[in-house]
Amino acid sequence: VQLQASGGGLVQAGGSLRLSCAASGRTFSNYIMEWRRQAPGQGREVVAAISWSGGNTYVRDSVKGRFTISRDGAKNTVYLQMNSLKPEDTAVYYCAAATTGWRAIVNEDYHDVAYWGKGTQVTVSS
Repeated sequence: VQLQASGGGLVQAGGSLRLSCAASGRTFSNYIMEWRRQAPGQGREVVAAISWSGGNTYVRDSVKGRFTISRDGAKNTVYLQMNSLKPEDTAVYYCAAATTGWRAIVNEDYHDVAYWGKGTQVTVSS
């Protein structure tokens, strides 16, 4: 199983980036796909999540209206479109697959991740 994240980089505040997560090695129809991030000295937090069917999406309040999660089933790829980036969005972003229920996502409850991708660095300069 492999989750290959890409698309990070250095961008000025107000700019945009699109992260991609290509999933392979198994079917993910029973998984919730997440983007998490970890800033220096901070824990990892769920930024956005999407059910593999695409029927449910979640974005955390701090990025709502700026970030959008989507997926392309034919390409087995999940995207995170990040607009109006702020310096506080600077972090390593990780793609992850979890088998938790959707309620745990919405309630921001702790839950395990079944598969992690390698992180991709996003740096937003002021």
